[in-house]
Amino acid sequence: MNRRTLLAAAAAATTLPLLPRAARAQQAQITGAGATFPRPLYERWAQAAREAIGIQLNYQSIGSGGGINQITNRTVDFGATDAPLTVEQLAERNLLQFPTVLGSIVPIVNLPGVQDSQVRLSPELLAEMFLGRVRRWNDERLVELNRDLRLPNLPVAPAYRADASGTTWGFTTYLARVSEAWRSGPGAGTSVSWPAGQGARGNEGVSNTVRNTPGAIGYVENAYAVVNRLVRVQLRNRAGTFVRAERDAFIAAAAAADWSVPNMAPDTIDLQGEKVWPITTGTYILLPTNPTAERVEASRNTMRFFDWAFREGSRAAEQLEYIPLPSEVHELVRKAWRERIRTPDGTPVWSA
Repeated sequence: MNRRTLLAAAAAATTLPLLPRAARAQQAQITGAGATFPRPLYERWAQAAREAIGIQLNYQSIGSGGGINQITNRTVDFGATDAPLTVEQLAERNLLQFPTVLGSIVPIVNLPGVQDSQVRLSPELLAEMFLGRVRRWNDERLVELNRDLRLPNLPVAPAYRADASGTTWGFTTYLARVSEAWRSGPGAGTSVSWPAGQGARGNEGVSNTVRNTPGAIGYVENAYAVVNRLVRVQLRNRAGTFVRAERDAFIAAAAAADWSVPNMAPDTIDLQGEKVWPITTGTYILLPTNPTAERVEASRNTMRFFDWAFREGSRAAEQLEYIPLPSEVHELVRKAWRERIRTPDGTPVWSA
């Protein structure tokens, strides 16, 4: 069974029996906006939760920067970001941040005759390519790492996110850690001044740009690479091992993270470990700690939605190449809901 057929079967497997018509008519609605990174999973969860618990999610995939802005302005019920906020930023905005799943950012390439996971890249060369300093694929440094491949004489064409993006935050954070030139130049952020290449909006846009441009190299969340059958690279990790973008490498990164940090957003970039994929990030929900009386029910329904996803959504996450969180992290999230999110009269919104 090929990957596309498998994903279609997975979608069918997570669809639950329809609720009675009257129950469907009374469904609660919640709105969210932000990261494109988890969009495939949130859409899958939304489809199943609509039938399972009567909550309908309208999720706008507009990028992490847009999600932070919308929840800060309280124009949606929750924001979604792959670039976590600090404790101070959360306090300023009266927000609680919690993770939903882990995902991995993978470099993707378009090279004639080259298959998935055949190209090897070092962290330093990856940074040099996005800096515009490695200009052709038959550069001797690339050839040295890939002696078993015939690399084409094509221009290196970087593709990057044109919108404010948590995927960009994760990728540029990695580049800044492995390259002094990147750290002192473009730096890390949800949006940076790219020295070379072409911008596109969303993971979808970068995927399409790379697919349509021979010689292109870009970065996307791994689910987009898998679903769109894009060619990923092997990347040398901090331990000096060339690792493939595979599930075991992502799980190894999740296991190395410290989930007890105050903003519930541990550092998962460039962790130590022989099997660790070096660019693994969480994706996060931003929920007001002080919902107005009019939004208390929407806040409660948002937590009901993600509580259901934690209990019933792991299979869908795995099928879409995300890494479900350990059950202990789910319990930390529920505890934060009970203690931190209050109605205007001080009553906990979440009491389940």
